[in-house]
Amino acid sequence: MTTLSKKIDFAVILTVRHANPNGDPLNGNRPRTTYEGYGEISDVCIKRKIRNRLMEMGNPIFVQSDDNRVDDYKSLRERAEKEIANEEWEDDKKFREAVCQKWIDVRAFGQLFAFSANRQGEGVSIGIRGPVSIHPAFSVVPILDRTSSIQITKSVCGDPSENRGSDTMGMKHRVDHGVYVFYGSMNPQLASKTGFSDEDAEAIKEALKTLFVNDASSARPEGSMEVFRVYWWEHNSPNGQYSSAKVHNSVRNKIGLKKGVTEPKCVDDYIFPSKEEVDKELSNLECEVIDVMQCTTPTKLNRQIRG
Repeated sequence: MTTLSKKIDFAVILTVRHANPNGDPLNGNRPRTTYEGYGEISDVCIKRKIRNRLMEMGNPIFVQSDDNRVDDYKSLRERAEKEIANEEWEDDKKFREAVCQKWIDVRAFGQLFAFSANRQGEGVSIGIRGPVSIHPAFSVVPILDRTSSIQITKSVCGDPSENRGSDTMGMKHRVDHGVYVFYGSMNPQLASKTGFSDEDAEAIKEALKTLFVNDASSARPEGSMEVFRVYWWEHNSPNGQYSSAKVHNSVRNKIGLKKGVTEPKCVDDYIFPSKEEVDKELSNLECEVIDVMQCTTPTKLNRQIRG
């Protein structure tokens, strides 16, 4: 299987309604915000959702969350030791090739394999750079005026006690409305080192379109978060016709509120660039615009990519 043949850029617009898209553990699990009050979803959070979608498509994933684990390994070290043959650990090059061939998230996002040893000199520290880079998502307008907090009763104490019941008071936070945008790129040069292929890129494209499928939780009820639109550019060469910054700015600089709207309530209150507007700015680079919310049934890649 050949590696990624051409540079790819993408942008994803998503909507939030009465949900906490990414809680900040250092701020009482309130929705993440910048100093200017814009909502933020970390790149780590986005990659977690992409990994979950890839795993549901049948692809082996190295970094699995405890609540979505499909094997019995309790740690990353145990998964690596059980899945990678002993002889592969003795040579850095063979180890890199083995882990990249085994797990799609390693060859896509990269991974640091840093494991200690019982005896000095027997540890492992191998870093792999992945070709897929993901930016954090930021809201189009500040969300502080559209963030609510309510006090709730939580059952968090499971041990019997004479002095207190099982319930305690707590807080729950949500974004009443928000539109977020994040950007990303795929680098063929780095893909050649990890074995990331065109087929892998298609799998991630599908994951982006269905990012919130099977992602519901108490903080994100079913239907409260949805991908609205995906912009996808495939350059005609490994180096690309334009820099990623210029490609992303062709969308970033054209997103805003409609004239006369000061307090957006829904996605219809925003302006998003059309395919024609984006293509006009980037000559000879065609943009595929996927209006996900208009699709009745998301496409699924049912085949396993590699592993």
